[in-house]
Amino acid sequence: MPHFAANLSMLFTDRPLTARFAAARAAGFDTVEIQFPYEVPLDELLAARDAARVAVVLINLPAGDLMNGGDGIAGVPGREAEIDAALTVAQPYIAGLGVRFVNVLAGRLAAGIRREQALDTLVASLVRVCRALAPLGVTVTCEAINPYDMPGYLINTVDDMLMLKQRVNEANFGVQFDVYHMAKQDFCPLKLVKKHIQHIDHIQFADVPGRGAPGTGTLDFPALFTTLDQLGYRGITAAEFKMHDENFMAFEWISSGNSSG
Repeated sequence: MPHFAANLSMLFTDRPLTARFAAARAAGFDTVEIQFPYEVPLDELLAARDAARVAVVLINLPAGDLMNGGDGIAGVPGREAEIDAALTVAQPYIAGLGVRFVNVLAGRLAAGIRREQALDTLVASLVRVCRALAPLGVTVTCEAINPYDMPGYLINTVDDMLMLKQRVNEANFGVQFDVYHMAKQDFCPLKLVKKHIQHIDHIQFADVPGRGAPGTGTLDFPALFTTLDQLGYRGITAAEFKMHDENFMAFEWISSGNSSG
């Protein structure tokens, strides 16, 4: 079975972020990821991580105004200085937490900007981040997000991601594959992983249509996880779903497959 991680920005949200490390460990996870950890002082995160005996595998680079409905920074011409500022904020967290992956959100197509211009800017931003983080041994990822949940998002499909990988052309650039975002666009995640597994560095998952735990929607997760194992995928498979009381049993089923003790 894949090695599962808990996304602490989506799971256990009834408690402060620092308390979610212990909750993840109690549920059977020894690996976690955090979307944006920057509102919590690094020393508090380190203490919570160490007390829970978990590893932090991934965080996102700060994304400017994206999560508040803006366009973000990575694909917007003229916001290059904000990429440098984001790196300044993120690097102590990256080094301190010892993350293996840093995800850069592509952002939305800004008004008055041609898509090709935005993609050129995004590629330049990703190259900049890759080169800045290479000395830390970090793989920089980008992910495709469905245009229904985030209208105007620049990168929607695996083909978009493979185009980015070719254009960025840095040894420490990788593909983050999100099962939910693919299925939301009626792509079959099982077919996609079979076709593109050699390009996939990190996986996140949730069921469709509601982004809940496996078993709350229509996807065949046992088949997906079995296939990943058969294909030899040895990366992290992160639970990034909305957790409610009614899907807790499905969540327990996922965590029981983790390789932690």
